[in-house]
Amino acid sequence: MGHDVWCRRMAALTAVVGWAALILQLVIVVQKMAAVGQGFGPALWRFLGFFTVLTNLGVAIVATEIALGGLHALTGARARLTSVVSIVLVGIIYALLLRHVWNPQGAQLVADRLLHQAVPVLFLIVWLVGPHGRLRLADTVWAMAPPLAYLVYALARGEADGWYAYWFLDPAKLGAEKMAQNAVVLAVVFFTTALIFVGVDRAIGHRRG
Repeated sequence: MGHDVWCRRMAALTAVVGWAALILQLVIVVQKMAAVGQGFGPALWRFLGFFTVLTNLGVAIVATEIALGGLHALTGARARLTSVVSIVLVGIIYALLLRHVWNPQGAQLVADRLLHQAVPVLFLIVWLVGPHGRLRLADTVWAMAPPLAYLVYALARGEADGWYAYWFLDPAKLGAEKMAQNAVVLAVVFFTTALIFVGVDRAIGHRRG
């Protein structure tokens, strides 16, 4: 069975899991916000405040397009690099920095595992079995776009309503200097990870070529 067939099948599985996880998480957030008298609008705003959610949303869209055989920029080499770097780091950063700060139960535990473990692993497989050999070092810039955009977005949100999704990006708790240091560290991590994926892409492309 060719790489394209495997890629599309794994992408279909990733899309199903990703969309299911996002819907489940949205339902959970809506229910929690309703319990404190908040409607769907504030719940959706809170839901869209997490890098995990936004990254899984992007991956679900890209995986859906790959599964359907879409041939455009959304499923190109740069888009897949951007998606795989972000979703893999969602899993790693969560495991290292966030898992210890809470203890999800029931449906939240299921959503947690899907968003932070299942989807990252599945999309990594999609990326590995997909086409390779088209990336260049300059393409690492594309992988930096989501975290940088999210940083600006998260800080603007926090300034507006006082809520920050992640403790390590909360200047109110850490102070501006420490938060800035954390942002620099994360940027270096994303850049380094992108370099690794570009190297793997070129190695696989050379081997297949």
